[in-house]
Amino acid sequence: MEIRNPSPGLYNEDLAPARERRWGAFSIFNVWTSDVHSLWGYYLAASLFLLCGSFVNFLLAIGLGSLVIFALMNLIGYAGEKTGVPYPVLARASFGVWGANLAAMVRAVVACFWYGAQTAAAASAVVALLIRNDAMLDFHKNVHFLGHTGLEVICYVVVWGLQLLIIQKGMETVRRFQDWAGPAVWVAMLILAVGLCVKAGGFSFEHGIPMDQLLEKTKDAGVSGEPGSFWALMAVGATWITYFAALYLNFCDFSRFAKNKDAVRTGNLWGLPINLIAFSLVAGVTTIAAFKVYGEVLLHPEQISAKFDSWVLALIAAITFAVATLGINVVANFVSAAFDISNTFPKVISFKRGGVIAALIALVLYPFAPWEGNAAHFVNAIGATMGPLLGVILVDYYIVAKSNINVAALYQEHGEYRYEGGWNVNALVATGIGSLFSTFLPNFTNLLPAWWNIYGWFIGVAVGGGVYLVMATLRPRHATVTAHA
Repeated sequence: MEIRNPSPGLYNEDLAPARERRWGAFSIFNVWTSDVHSLWGYYLAASLFLLCGSFVNFLLAIGLGSLVIFALMNLIGYAGEKTGVPYPVLARASFGVWGANLAAMVRAVVACFWYGAQTAAAASAVVALLIRNDAMLDFHKNVHFLGHTGLEVICYVVVWGLQLLIIQKGMETVRRFQDWAGPAVWVAMLILAVGLCVKAGGFSFEHGIPMDQLLEKTKDAGVSGEPGSFWALMAVGATWITYFAALYLNFCDFSRFAKNKDAVRTGNLWGLPINLIAFSLVAGVTTIAAFKVYGEVLLHPEQISAKFDSWVLALIAAITFAVATLGINVVANFVSAAFDISNTFPKVISFKRGGVIAALIALVLYPFAPWEGNAAHFVNAIGATMGPLLGVILVDYYIVAKSNINVAALYQEHGEYRYEGGWNVNALVATGIGSLFSTFLPNFTNLLPAWWNIYGWFIGVAVGGGVYLVMATLRPRHATVTAHA
């Protein structure tokens, strides 16, 4: 739809409702292949596999978790398809035309953290290849700055720069890139799994990893009970669901370009439960085979490829995994941060400039590397910050507004979504209370048990959404009736 006379501080061409909707089910499917098929996705799946203790437990926990992910992505995806607007604009309906900047910037900061983590993972795949050369290995061992080796810094900056080239071409280039990058890593993953199974003497669902090694590898996960226990499986499912916390918010950045609702649902079906379970299965098989071949628990695919005798195979693996990780960065982090930052000052910050700002923030974060350490802990800590936002948005869209959004008013400073001076106090209070229990108390005090962090995102969604529903009942907004989407 065309927006007539929008307020200058709320509009630019990138934030406007999507005019062309060319994304079919295959493109939506490849949003997920690009998002899941990465070094971090593999690392997390392999780490969670250790917590399950057996393949049956692993498939049960990942399978049920993937169904929850599918349901949640459909909820936010349908909102994007119906309204045609990106996440920061959709958030204006819940938080107010100015309050949405708060919701957008929380997502943008998280995107910058994940952008750095994924870029570092892609760079590590290149480093693993280069240190096969003696001169590069010597440089890697002896030159250090910014808290990393010189080779790691150089590879990080190169990979960081390549992503800028993709994003500068716009969303259609992003779509074409993900349509190629996502399937490519499937080929590499299967080659890796089959090759290792052949070396291991056959395919096996039994990992045979001694319990002492499982306990050693999972000791920092914050899970009570040993691998394979009920609480360990609960933690696996919770962490897997929380891994997608960022995209629950901004999947509408992509679904807004979908041809119709069926394209969203079909793409999500193949890209989420089916693809997630298959990818996790391959990660588990590869972890088992690698242990049998090398006698080590190798959670990173670049650690495995570094042991290949063949330079050619190592090169293919490094390039494929690096490209796949670029894919998730562009899809999950670059796009979101670009829209979110653009939303703050749309007159001067375009989608492309927003992406550059996000990339620069990730570059500044690199020396501190907050993403290094335990995978599950990082995922849960980052994800918990976004739970209250999702709770508020879903309750507002589906229960309070009953799926009716006045799209034109989203771009009007003095329209329906002005609330109190541009801020919806109900949403702010609900988000604050939700964040108190999901993020601040478990991370900055000792008042709550250690396991609370694992379920922080869920607690944030429930508390934030619940408080918002109560406040919306006690303090209902005064809606105006105009054309709705």
